[in-house]
Amino acid sequence: MLSAAAAVAAGTIRAPGRVPSPECPVSTDAAAPPPPRPPIRSFVVRAGRMGPGQQRALAELGPSHVLPYTPGRPLDLAAVFGREAPCVLEIGFGMGDATAAYAEAHPQHNLLGLEVHPPGVGALLKLVGERRLAHVRIVMHDAVEVLREMIPPASLAAVHIWFPDPWHKKRHHKRRLIQPPFVAALLPHLAPGGVLHCATDWQPYAEQMLEVLSAEPGLENSGEGYAPRPPWRARSRFEARGERLGHGVWDLVFRRR
Repeated sequence: MLSAAAAVAAGTIRAPGRVPSPECPVSTDAAAPPPPRPPIRSFVVRAGRMGPGQQRALAELGPSHVLPYTPGRPLDLAAVFGREAPCVLEIGFGMGDATAAYAEAHPQHNLLGLEVHPPGVGALLKLVGERRLAHVRIVMHDAVEVLREMIPPASLAAVHIWFPDPWHKKRHHKRRLIQPPFVAALLPHLAPGGVLHCATDWQPYAEQMLEVLSAEPGLENSGEGYAPRPPWRARSRFEARGERLGHGVWDLVFRRR
């Protein structure tokens, strides 16, 4: 006669425990971990209509001026621009009018713009073609990922973040781009003495920006509190509209120590 242990091993009797059923099968596998949550984005990709001029500019100039997102492959900036020059990164350039004005006024700088909205990319490319701005390149992808995956350390002379989405509602404040983790991640890509220039027309966001940037030990304020608008920061159509509505504008100019 088989012992109980031998009978269990032989499969003639079941070990004590929960009896499986078709409705509730027993699984020996550990519970699968929940899927990771997607990161909180500081932007929403909205549908937008592209005019024929923007479409033509994207088709004609996109191959030479729009860079693919290449995770894990930092850019060779000198090769990308075809020259050695200080590189300025602009995050979220909107329709590109202020970006084009800066590029036109600073031909000695290479300008890399990041934007996720195709109409804005098409609009900037149209200006690039009209004004012959050969020193402008664009990546159409999330700035957080581009910084992490594509921008070499200490390679940027300046970073411009002009009028990012303020996410007015309190429950959406977590989506604001200027947060301590983002600033800490951005800082190593600035060259020593490099400039981080932010601007907003929403006072509560300006106050948050000032608090976050002032608390980052690797940055120092170029003045006391807010900065006057530098003459080379052209007013965009968005900013001009806000001023007509009575909005204030706050500039913040910090340097990497």
